[in-house]
Amino acid sequence: MSPAHSQSTVNEAGALSAETTVARTHKGPRFWLIFCSICLSLFAAALELTIVSTALPTIASDLHITEFTWVGSAYALASTAFLPMSGAMAEVFGRRPALLFCLACFFLGSGICGGASNSAMMLAGRTVQGLGGGGIQALGYIVLADITTLRERGIYASFFGLTWSIASLIGPIVGGVLADHGQWRWIFYMNLPIAGVASILVAVLLNLPTPPGTLREKLAKIDWIGNLIVIGATTSAAIGLTWGGVTAPWDSAQTLAPLIIGLLGLVGFMVYEARVAKHPLVPWHVVNNRTSISGYLQTFVSAVAALCITYMYPVYFQAVKNATPIQSGVYLLGMSALVPAAIVAGVLVKKTGRYRPQMLVGWCLPVIGCGLMSTLHAYHSVGRAIGFLVIGSVGIGSIYSTTMFPIQAPLPVNSSALSLSFMSFVRAFAGIWGVTIGSTVLQNEANKRLPDWFKAELPGGISVAYAAIPRIAALPEAQRFEVNEAFALSLQVVWQVLIGISGMGLLSALLMKGLPLHSVVDQKWTMQENAAAAADKEKAMEMEATDKVVGHA
Repeated sequence: MSPAHSQSTVNEAGALSAETTVARTHKGPRFWLIFCSICLSLFAAALELTIVSTALPTIASDLHITEFTWVGSAYALASTAFLPMSGAMAEVFGRRPALLFCLACFFLGSGICGGASNSAMMLAGRTVQGLGGGGIQALGYIVLADITTLRERGIYASFFGLTWSIASLIGPIVGGVLADHGQWRWIFYMNLPIAGVASILVAVLLNLPTPPGTLREKLAKIDWIGNLIVIGATTSAAIGLTWGGVTAPWDSAQTLAPLIIGLLGLVGFMVYEARVAKHPLVPWHVVNNRTSISGYLQTFVSAVAALCITYMYPVYFQAVKNATPIQSGVYLLGMSALVPAAIVAGVLVKKTGRYRPQMLVGWCLPVIGCGLMSTLHAYHSVGRAIGFLVIGSVGIGSIYSTTMFPIQAPLPVNSSALSLSFMSFVRAFAGIWGVTIGSTVLQNEANKRLPDWFKAELPGGISVAYAAIPRIAALPEAQRFEVNEAFALSLQVVWQVLIGISGMGLLSALLMKGLPLHSVVDQKWTMQENAAAAADKEKAMEMEATDKVVGHA
């Protein structure tokens, strides 16, 4: 579908949805309660991505888990693989049933994890929990698209980013505190009231239409083969990325086989969706115009950069500046600069109706920020490092809240569910790459730069750079500075790689067109409250016209 044709479709939808657009301009209590319930759900889902990290050793010890990294990976894998499916569920079964199903999975999985007595039970619970968490992530954006116009959506999406950032930053701290007090089960139990309250609000307030049809008819509209392909391919690729350089060398069959199979599977998935699927998870018209392609590329690259910085900057603070984990968490709050930047970018889009300038400027900032980061040495102050982090974060924040615009501007409003679920999938899958790229570069460079006498003290040499960090504080000052500088030089290469990655984001941004933003919503998913309000308004206008006719008579 060409952009011109897509835009004409949008304009036609606008002609049919004028009353709905006016009604949605003013947000009532129901809107804000729905919005808060989505933010609450997103907070819980995002928290589970990071809260387990600091509690893993305690959980593994209590449950006698040997491969304890899978406690964290199972959630991320399940949530990423389920994202395309969640969009199809929202289209076929309706937004409210789909979101309630995901909240139920999250609730059930949290309960299983909290009551786990062995590794199998914990991994099963994390998988079920991940299915719910991934669906919540995608459906949050889908419901937001139903109750807001594209032009105003950036403001509200920025608050999703705020929710996600807060959860990601406090997760490791909360997990560590609970684990230290022997209460790691509450990492999972505390999700139960959150998911319960969110479910009640969604059930009562999210009064969106439910598509007609029997259960058999609806199940027939699900692309089951496509789902199996994308779940298998995503899982395989993620396993390869997770094992690479940690469980097995990068050049080993154990790493390369699942990675190559997974990537080929994803290519096969796109071919199947374009040529075979009757009810595709990713319709071809969603990705066959250059502006939407640019949006998806920017989504991928920005997530790679954001996750890489999020994981590597604490390494700088701990390995180079000798900060404690809690101190590094506090220093990382400089990254919260992305939140006001995201809000400002969203406001500017609403005020101007343009998204291209903000995104182009936004991409320049990570390039500059990473360039400045690549000059950091061990003798530089923490304040300088935080300042450089703020520069890059402002750019990432402005990009985060605007990538949906090039994706959706060329598309009709009825493509929101599938286009946004695919956007969420791209972002989640890219995050795995971001962590992997940063860790791999750091390990390779640290292996070359750390002193031999220091590497000899590490178990197994230095297959994992993180193993060296806890030992740095005990070194004599002169030797400690030598190791600090070795890590600083190693991280410089990470930042240099991110300069190139951010530059790719800037180049991909040049592909997009500055298309008009539609100010209508899909009537198929209009909240019944707004439909009633529009009918009342129409009736009032008719009565007013009748009164005028009578008065003139």
